[in-house]
Amino acid sequence: MADVFDVVIIGSGPGGYVAAIRAGQLGLKTALIEKDKKLGGTCLHRGCIPTKSLLWTAELFAHIQHAAEFGINTSNPVVDWAQAQKHKQKVVDKGAAGIDYLMKKNKVTVFKGFGSIAGKGKVEVKLTEGGATQVLETKNIVLATGSVVTTLPNIKIDDQRILSSDSILTLDRVPKSLIVLGAGAVGTEFASIFAHVGSQVTIVEYMPNLLPIEDVDLSKELEKFFKRRKIDVMTSTKFESIETTANGVKVTVTTPDGAKKTLEAEYFLSAVGRAPVTKGIGLEKTNIQLMPKGTIQIDAMMRTSEPNVYAIGDITPYPWLAHCASMQGTVAVEHIAGKNPQPINYDRVPNATYCYPEVASVGLTEKKAKERGYDVKVGTFPFSAITKASISDEAFGLVKIVSDKKYDEVLGVHLIGPHATELLAEACVALKLETTTEELAHTMHAHPTLSEIMKEAAEATLGHAIHI
Repeated sequence: MADVFDVVIIGSGPGGYVAAIRAGQLGLKTALIEKDKKLGGTCLHRGCIPTKSLLWTAELFAHIQHAAEFGINTSNPVVDWAQAQKHKQKVVDKGAAGIDYLMKKNKVTVFKGFGSIAGKGKVEVKLTEGGATQVLETKNIVLATGSVVTTLPNIKIDDQRILSSDSILTLDRVPKSLIVLGAGAVGTEFASIFAHVGSQVTIVEYMPNLLPIEDVDLSKELEKFFKRRKIDVMTSTKFESIETTANGVKVTVTTPDGAKKTLEAEYFLSAVGRAPVTKGIGLEKTNIQLMPKGTIQIDAMMRTSEPNVYAIGDITPYPWLAHCASMQGTVAVEHIAGKNPQPINYDRVPNATYCYPEVASVGLTEKKAKERGYDVKVGTFPFSAITKASISDEAFGLVKIVSDKKYDEVLGVHLIGPHATELLAEACVALKLETTTEELAHTMHAHPTLSEIMKEAAEATLGHAIHI
């Protein structure tokens, strides 16, 4: 009889591979199954990492174009898109090799193939090489199968002119023009990339604001800055249809006043969402019932309704973010190992969008805080009053702190501006420790730094900002 694993994890994205590492650290006999050639999942190969690499190239190019302001003379800088793609792939390959190393270090057995539940305590793997099938015996199963790109019913992605967030990463040149449908994190990031490297970009968004999940003040600030960057922003606009032409695409939309309008561009990116991968993974052999949007309900320890089967990441109804999946994976295997892990407070999952300027937040928006019944007080502070931001000519954007008037607890922190995604870490710690606005205001920050904006915003919330 084959050895019985303590846990078999299906999917090696940031949820699955982190769960495998933690399981190995805890001494669990662990197997990890991955259908792709390399470990890492969507985040490493088709999402977070390659996108951020191209964002860095684009932002660096934008800074170089204005380098003369800082006393650095450059003449006719150009984007070598082929080299940008090579750098992107180098970063991705390094990440994949790193995960391979960590699997060996933590004694995780890796199976390359498609994994599915074959019955109680059994996982079937259709091996990539040779096509054979292998059945693994296990005490516990963690489903970490992730998500795939989806689109509207009347859009057929051909990966030629009509692109997904996967296929746009493989473009071999910079488009002259691009229409982006959807102004969430994916849409705004790709709009930012291609606007910086010379494309004429139009964003079409059905909701009234860019980044609809963010605090409305940040969304309005981002729209303002995107327009300064000559990005055509069309919010409250309904997509109607698309057709390909000899030179690109023709898109029909309905504008806020009800009028039909035709847009033309060389390429079209559909960035309207993703769908959970729950088909074909053997759920029919369990008592797990899918929720309306195709996700799997879990409890605080990531347990599904099937005993000893856990689910994490994009197949759950919680935030579809790499860091959330990683934390869920850690909680799941610590529970399997008999530990007593802390449940995740999903109100404190940080959001980070790497467009330019960056947008980042953690906690409740002002609107959500009021809906929860809090008597809120709000403070804002602009980067224009932060000297460090002026040094790099990035004195734009703001921070907004939402706090509870009764107990002064910080409920949410919302940033838009230079390095906002890095500055957010302080806010994450503050909310974890249930910090008050007064405690944040009394925390000494180094000068000159961008982080001073957190102290200044806290002071503003208390009614006595120093530098405005």
